[in-house]
Amino acid sequence: MQAHPLRPNMAMVLIAFAFLFGIMIAAVRLLQPDSAAYWNVQEQDASASMGAAGLSPGLQQGSASGYAETPTPDQPHALPPLRTETEQYVVQPGDTLAQIAKEYGVSLAQIVQANQLTNPDLVEVGVTLIIPPPNPQGNGPEFKIIPDSELVYGPGTVGFDTAGFIQGQGGFLASYSEEVEGRELNGAQIVQRVAEEFSVNPRILLAVLEYQSGWVTQTAPQASQEFPLGWKDPYRVGLYRQLAWAANQLNRGFYLWRVNGASTWVLADGSTILISPLINAGTAGVQHLFANLYDRSSWEKAVTEAGVFNTFNTLFGSPFALAVEPLLPADLTQPTLQLPFEPGQVWSFTGGPHGGWGDGSAWASLDFAPPGEALGCVQSDHWVVAMADGLVVRTGDGVVMQDLDGDGYEQTGWALLYMHIESRDRVAPGTYLRAGDRVGHPSCEGGVSTGTHVHIARKYNGEWIPADQDLPFNLDGWISAGTGYEYNGTLHRNGQTVEAYAGRSTGNGIQR
Repeated sequence: MQAHPLRPNMAMVLIAFAFLFGIMIAAVRLLQPDSAAYWNVQEQDASASMGAAGLSPGLQQGSASGYAETPTPDQPHALPPLRTETEQYVVQPGDTLAQIAKEYGVSLAQIVQANQLTNPDLVEVGVTLIIPPPNPQGNGPEFKIIPDSELVYGPGTVGFDTAGFIQGQGGFLASYSEEVEGRELNGAQIVQRVAEEFSVNPRILLAVLEYQSGWVTQTAPQASQEFPLGWKDPYRVGLYRQLAWAANQLNRGFYLWRVNGASTWVLADGSTILISPLINAGTAGVQHLFANLYDRSSWEKAVTEAGVFNTFNTLFGSPFALAVEPLLPADLTQPTLQLPFEPGQVWSFTGGPHGGWGDGSAWASLDFAPPGEALGCVQSDHWVVAMADGLVVRTGDGVVMQDLDGDGYEQTGWALLYMHIESRDRVAPGTYLRAGDRVGHPSCEGGVSTGTHVHIARKYNGEWIPADQDLPFNLDGWISAGTGYEYNGTLHRNGQTVEAYAGRSTGNGIQR
């Protein structure tokens, strides 16, 4: 068929029509109320699933037809200065040389050489080690992999159907199951559980799993069923433990970046890489995860355009089209909260700022133990009570999650975690609690615990809020503070100070 050019008069008609159509669209936009949240979610039609709740005020989410799919420019990040002096470290129970090396941003080989160690697998508690300064072998890439909102279990995940997506891909994960803490869970349940526990976006978990193993799309992947993420730790066998490890590493990189706590990554081959100050926290999380798995060449591939970014884009589209920004408003303030126990009872402040979930998240949590002389994991009839008004949206495995903004989603606005709540008398999901209403009894249920207590933490838009940074806990006027050491910390009010102590003493008692 032969093509014919438009006549001049027809072309003018079309141009005029396009001009008038553009004016009409602009007029519709201008007529929207100033307070309306103009945003779209293309993935899985999430906006329809959210109903009237929508996003928290001030948030914007991109879409392929709306906001740009390119990363938001960031100002250069303030990196901590590289250490230039030799330090000393006294080995503590449970330490390994590899852990110590990572904490100080140096390679294992550097510590072995500086201390003339013959067997790096054997290190005695109490030995003083010489820690040389880092010796970076190069600079990390500036390429941004995902926005911050695609790392956290935040507003962008509302309406995402993890099970439906996995089934739609038809890969090995869709038919996989394993036993987790005495219950048989399928692949989707495992991904969702890890996402909720660690507050990590299920999409990045699926993208990482696909990049490492092909489990999401391939029916017969070659990757090991024992170590599908490639982390060959005998204590991390199976999908749940592998994903939990990965989520913890994603969180560690993300929250270290948030508090200016890292200037280098130590890769699996022992090389040290300077982190680019131009990346964002979400990208830092992904870079840190893969630093544990790969040597330099494989790491650089994983964290640039041909790596996990390409896998994510294939599965879900551009990650930056899903961006929800900002996750934390500049003027964010904590809602009114009270201590999590009933008046007139002296509880013990047993844990200062520490990880919200795992040891990779922000130090978002505080611990309190109930009255009594018994030690260890003993049954308590004392009550943990709600710190604020809100809806219970999730319970199980020691967890009670309370949504404070009324939309029924823990991913949006303020949410409170109460951990180690005994199943006996525990509040049911769907219950609306007023501040002071009973949540349940403290215990050792869920997670790891050596003594009966309650572990509390705050999230905003899925991001763990540190108890020792710019927005500390305020519980009945008691303000939390840290010392720089996990679990150490204080509560201050009107000139009084209560210091965290892993036991009962006159210095850590507190009451309403």
